[in-house]
Amino acid sequence: MKTLTSDKAFWLLLVICVVTILPFLGLSEYHTKGEPREAIVSYSMLDSGNWILPRNNGGEMAYKPPFFHWSIAAVSAVVNGGQVTEMTSRLPSAIALIAMTLCGFLFFAKRKGVQLALLAAFITLTNFELHRAGANCRVDMVLTALTVCALYCFYRWYEKGLKGIPWLAILLMSLGTLTKGPVGTIIPCLVTGVFLLLRGVNFFRAFLLLSAWAILSLILPFCWYIAAYQQGGEEFLALVMEENFGRMTNTMSYDSCVNPWHYNFVTLFAGYVPWTLLALLSLFSLTYHKFSIQPAAWWKRFTAWIKNMDPVDLFALTSIVATFIFYCIPQSKRSVYLMPIYPFIAYFLAKYLFYLVKKRSKVIKVYGSILAVLSLLLFACFIAVKCGLIPETIFQGRHAQNNINFLHAIQNINGIGSFILIAIPTLLGICWWFYQRKYTLSNRFLYAIVALTMGMYIALDGAYQPPILNSKSVKSVAAEIDRVVPASAGTLYEFIEAGVRSIGDPVHYFEINFYLGNRIGNFYKDRPSEGFLLIGMQDAERNLPEFEKEGYQFERIYQSPKPVLRQTAEIYKFIKK
Repeated sequence: MKTLTSDKAFWLLLVICVVTILPFLGLSEYHTKGEPREAIVSYSMLDSGNWILPRNNGGEMAYKPPFFHWSIAAVSAVVNGGQVTEMTSRLPSAIALIAMTLCGFLFFAKRKGVQLALLAAFITLTNFELHRAGANCRVDMVLTALTVCALYCFYRWYEKGLKGIPWLAILLMSLGTLTKGPVGTIIPCLVTGVFLLLRGVNFFRAFLLLSAWAILSLILPFCWYIAAYQQGGEEFLALVMEENFGRMTNTMSYDSCVNPWHYNFVTLFAGYVPWTLLALLSLFSLTYHKFSIQPAAWWKRFTAWIKNMDPVDLFALTSIVATFIFYCIPQSKRSVYLMPIYPFIAYFLAKYLFYLVKKRSKVIKVYGSILAVLSLLLFACFIAVKCGLIPETIFQGRHAQNNINFLHAIQNINGIGSFILIAIPTLLGICWWFYQRKYTLSNRFLYAIVALTMGMYIALDGAYQPPILNSKSVKSVAAEIDRVVPASAGTLYEFIEAGVRSIGDPVHYFEINFYLGNRIGNFYKDRPSEGFLLIGMQDAERNLPEFEKEGYQFERIYQSPKPVLRQTAEIYKFIKK
């Protein structure tokens, strides 16, 4: 790695990013509400031609601005002839993760060297939270990439003495705001403002400059908001106020991911798996000094440390602390909100790992050996399941059937491609045992650990995870519904009691609606005179008698073989007299 130039490292990183992410994007069907909820918006854009405020899921408007959905629609139009699929819907997130990783490498390589930047990039790519987000059809990865890259651009502007207009940062903030609202502008400006103050820049100068760049970044989003308001009116305005200001001020009409103050600490720890395990193990190898509580002396040392800190280190630290504190303010907390700090944590973690190697810490070999053991255990478990050595009877309780389905899914893994992917971490684990016994500790061990981590991700993403997740999908149910009630037979409506009663964030048959091409209407709102009704068994027992009092007659024509939204799904043909 010592002879690896920046250009060679960049292309190596790009190839690794592409090979380890892109081939697996379309292997898993939708199995949660989040992905089809976003994908269907893009589907509606392409189907209706309305790229401003398309309606979906029976008349619902999108909860987020449209840049992410524009990206999916554009990718689908270019790659798949205008057809939104699991792969095309996830591709913008994957591209965002790859772009952010590459930009982070270039940023730190220029200022801190190729080795450190490359390891930081690999850590960015292989922590659980970012890896998961980069393979999902959700807005957060795109927002994170835009936010982080805007911060890199602002630092370049700082290096130039705050001269000129940082147009690229402004554009990235505009797109960030068009992805998930004003937070796309707030975070980059907040972090940069705090950093400038810590570097001794006059408060009013920093405030005025960043305010100007923030205003410029809001021009494009403002144009969309105006156009969307013209279509959505007060309903759209109320949604915008609640999703942005209501979420920050804790005044939302419904509980949206309300979590306690310590939630962010827990999720950050969990999100950085497996690297958090290495960090924890290393704590036992450090030498500790006696700590004395002297607030005045401590504060003096702290301020001197901040004042004399390397500007890149200070910028990275400010990005972590300012963003983390900002997202501790609202009651609404989600692990994905903290993703903009992950690349900067990766930078410090990379520095720390090189420090451990320099100190000849045994923890590097110990951690690598743990990963090797896990890779071998994963293979052993696969063989045991494949050979039928694990009985179904070990699964008990409420989730027993789901676990049995997972077991069968693993048993049904076949094909030379899957077996090769499964073999990769196994072979890497074996190689590790010989490598760590033969060679003394060096920086190369860190990249060996990266290889072990990536090998496990490849096996999970390409072989293990798709059949397991697909066993949870209701795509097969949607295919049966399409056979029973084709589009030519009449309009299909849905009724979900929980969705009707919810104040906000309504529940829909998101997965089924996507796989049916966004053709499910809203029975409760429309009260149609005839058609077909998709409803859960328990909901039907409680609510159909009330609808019959209104003159409706129902005839059941379908019952799903697996639960949908925790109920057996039924289809009734109805007419209102």
